Amino acid sequence: MTVFLIVYLLPKGGKFKYDYFKGKPWQYENYYAPFNFSIQKSNEDIKKEIATIEENTKVYFTKDNTIESSVIAEFHNQFDTRLFSKDDTKSFIDRSVGIIKEIYRNGFIDNQSERKLDKEIVIFLRNGNLLLEINRENLIKSSDLLQIINSNLSDIVSVETRSVLLNILSNVVKPNISYDENFTQKVKQESIDNISYTTGFIAENELIILKGDIVEGKKLEALNSIQQELESQVWSKSNYNWVVFGYTILVALALLMLLLFLRKYRPLIFEDNNKTTLIFLNILLMIFLTTIVVKYDAKYVYAIPLCILPIILKAFFDARLGLFAHVLTVLLLGFIVPNSFEFIFLQIIAGIVTILTVSELYKRVNLFISIGQITFIYMIAYVAFTIIQEGNANDLNLFYFWLFIFNGILAFLSTILIFIYERIFGLVSDVSLLELSNTNSVLLRQLAEKAPGTFQHSMQVANLAEAVANEINANAMLVRTGALYHDIGKMNNSMYFIENQSTNVNPHNELSNKDSARIIIDHIIDGIELAKKYRLPDRIIDFIRTHHGTSLVYYFYQQEKSNNPDFVNIEDYRYPGPNPFSKETAILMMCDAAEAASKSIKEPTTQLIDSLIDKIVAKQMADGQFMNANITFRDIELVKKVLKKKLKNIYHLRIEYPD
Repeated sequence: MTVFLIVYLLPKGGKFKYDYFKGKPWQYENYYAPFNFSIQKSNEDIKKEIATIEENTKVYFTKDNTIESSVIAEFHNQFDTRLFSKDDTKSFIDRSVGIIKEIYRNGFIDNQSERKLDKEIVIFLRNGNLLLEINRENLIKSSDLLQIINSNLSDIVSVETRSVLLNILSNVVKPNISYDENFTQKVKQESIDNISYTTGFIAENELIILKGDIVEGKKLEALNSIQQELESQVWSKSNYNWVVFGYTILVALALLMLLLFLRKYRPLIFEDNNKTTLIFLNILLMIFLTTIVVKYDAKYVYAIPLCILPIILKAFFDARLGLFAHVLTVLLLGFIVPNSFEFIFLQIIAGIVTILTVSELYKRVNLFISIGQITFIYMIAYVAFTIIQEGNANDLNLFYFWLFIFNGILAFLSTILIFIYERIFGLVSDVSLLELSNTNSVLLRQLAEKAPGTFQHSMQVANLAEAVANEINANAMLVRTGALYHDIGKMNNSMYFIENQSTNVNPHNELSNKDSARIIIDHIIDGIELAKKYRLPDRIIDFIRTHHGTSLVYYFYQQEKSNNPDFVNIEDYRYPGPNPFSKETAILMMCDAAEAASKSIKEPTTQLIDSLIDKIVAKQMADGQFMNANITFRDIELVKKVLKKKLKNIYHLRIEYPD
């Protein structure tokens, strides 16, 4: 399903079979045009032409010829003939109509349209079907209106008469020229539509570039054009099905490599559909996000936080799987992004840095430092590529530096995704382990109240296991958390376990050896049920299931064997298992047995502790308890060394204080 979804997201076009870079030599044989095609302008050139058109497009105004007559009619309506004699009335009306005609001879522009006037002297005025060029200085503006009216009325002696005419004229006169936005935009769009997107024509079999020539200028434009033509038209039309078939094979091969890796090196993950689904889901998510961004604008492709993929996979699984999946994902993205070599190089380097630096995610400062290092590597690699391609560092684009910073900020979303995946897929990360290891959690508080001796035993085992795990490079946080919960099943019958008995009364004295063994064995089943009730992760439940493996409840087995040697069923005294199947669960088995047995030494000495640890581990190995765990003989020797050292520190002799 992932294969088909990825193929669906990929661009449905072929890939140009030659790789070339601006300013670098053409490394292939002489290249001739396979068919006729036009040389396409670059997007940058087209954008520049559009910007030039927008900057130089003339601003058009329109003239309303009906305004003048309506203003004259309105003047007659407002002029009060009763205030003047018959001769004065005709004279003042003629004078005022003359002023109105003078105002509208060239035009009166409104305030809003006046702001559209540029610095040019000549503007374009639409008067009906005519297009006139007039001097902008000849237009009457609002600021000039009163001055023009006053100057034309200045020879009237009566101040009162001038005031009356001035008030009437200033009230009735209104602009007849306004900005014609629709026509201006129409002219601008026509100019943009008439832009030529080609700069030349290449005929079939015409030489495009010679071997060793520098890829630049017209040669670069021709190569870009034929690549675009091949990828977007010829192949996508005539060979669509073949292109899709080819993509399907390549994507299937990449994901098959991941499956084979899981099968050979991570069989437990391979057999777990839940975990496999999580891996493929994250790969699909990264490809989906990249496809969306590239379709919107490819220049934002470096804002996609692809390093989230190795962070998540390392948090749930391991670094090797995280890097392997990241590399395959980046290779698949090479089909989508422009400048694929540069993109693949940057992303693989960033993925390696992610794997090398991201650790202990429960410490927030670690993630912050790691993402800062990843962002810095992005910037360094981008600067290097720019210098190679341009020959200098003068053309660095600060926009990409901001993209890398934004990429780093988005990478912090990995903590949110980890939380979501934990809830959906039932997995556990170091962040959850830190929360679970808090001794104030509900389950551990109950253990401390109901079985205080078991709680102290678990704390001691957790400390031992953590020290051992650090020594042999195991997951210290995981084994510590597993150790804290490994004996929670003892809460149900806490008094049947000696560490919780505060008196000399032993309830096992009233039971048969078989019943006593059954109660002891049942703490495994009870612990698993409690863990599931409180929704502990499966990785923690594994410690509960395996910390005794398939060993015997040896004390009661020996008791029964001495009493009834011929009627003992050894399976009645055996823990249900399974045996430890990881380095961490094997560590817990050794630490648990060593800590419990050390309590039986009345007067601990160095020799007794060494002998006890050697004996316990040797018996576990002889019983085959570690056959399924990926732990080496060298690891086991280191475990024994740490246990001896730690237990000696716990039981060291102190001086006797005086009374």
